Amino acid sequence: MIVGRVIGSIVSTRKCENLIGNKFMIIEPLEEMSGSTARFVAIDNIGAGIGETVLVATGSAARVGMENAPVDAAIVGIVDE
Repeated sequence: MIVGRVIGSIVSTRKCENLIGNKFMIIEPLEEMSGSTARFVAIDNIGAGIGETVLVATGSAARVGMENAPVDAAIVGIVDE
């Protein structure tokens, strides 16, 4: 699990059928939490907004509920405090 901040979104007009209707957000990991600052893209199923701190699941955990979709990172929570 990665703690990061949503810094933007990505628009894709052509994508895999299994991803149609999903939002893609650019995540910047919080350095003190993850040890890395490399930005990455995560699918957003919960409605996170730009500037929010989020929890991101990666790997097979990101595909829960989307087993047939090519997903490697998914926003699974919004951090309140």
